[in-house]
Amino acid sequence: MRSIALKLPEELLDESGRLAGRLRISRAEYIRVAIGRMNRKTAARLRAERLAELSHRVRDESMRVNAEFAAIERDPDA
Repeated sequence: MRSIALKLPEELLDESGRLAGRLRISRAEYIRVAIGRMNRKTAARLRAERLAELSHRVRDESMRVNAEFAAIERDPDA
């Protein structure tokens, strides 16, 4: 396992240690779990944003195709 050094506001560090103690885990484990949860949450949000973007593209293309079909139905010789 690799290690990092980071600076945290004192109150955040104190609260993390206090809560980790209540869970009977180390502060390092508490922080690892927190980072893992944030990574999963961020990845899910980014996937949702990408899906929404692609959905809009597909919708726009579908609307264009529907308009072409409607024009053909109105005038088959067009």
